[in-house]
Amino acid sequence: MTQARRRPTKTAEAGDLAAELLKAAAALVAQRGPQRFSLREVARRAGVSEAAPYWHFASKEALLAGVAEQGFTALATLMADVRRRVKHPRRQLQELGVAYVQFALAHPSHLRVMFGPEIHDKSAHPSLKLAADRAFGLLVSTISEGQRTGHVRDGDPEELAVSAWALVHGLSALIVDGQLRRRVRNDGQARMLATRVTKLLQNGLAR
Repeated sequence: MTQARRRPTKTAEAGDLAAELLKAAAALVAQRGPQRFSLREVARRAGVSEAAPYWHFASKEALLAGVAEQGFTALATLMADVRRRVKHPRRQLQELGVAYVQFALAHPSHLRVMFGPEIHDKSAHPSLKLAADRAFGLLVSTISEGQRTGHVRDGDPEELAVSAWALVHGLSALIVDGQLRRRVRNDGQARMLATRVTKLLQNGLAR
């Protein structure tokens, strides 16, 4: 059997092939970006045959959707942890914003895939859409609870959530893409900037 058609590694044979492929895909996106991405290269990096990715992912988009799902799942877990730790509704909003920026810095390749044009329609990938909706739902719930307790201004909670998400995502993208190099040289400076920006968000959403 030639190298190109060798069987998966022992890790993959143990049932972790999908995880290995997702890991290789995220690493490839980090190095080349989602545009210069191929299943063939992912298979090579995972040490499996070129046909192996199709055992779990029907297409390149399906594999990228898996990477995006991982990202949204991790982000939702982080957001839920903030909501458990921080009880005051207004502080929750600020800490959620800071956590988002920190997530982006820790997982830039996931962030690019989560919101990139390579996945045209999240509803075509039900588990991805579920993970994305859960993350957004946590923000909407935080705003709704803040409205009920009188700490957040009136208005459609989803519209306010979109505004909040746009602000922190925009800041995250600017940092990740190196557009704020003179202001942000390390993670500590990124957190300081995120704290100041999300304070503006906190004030803007105040009742």
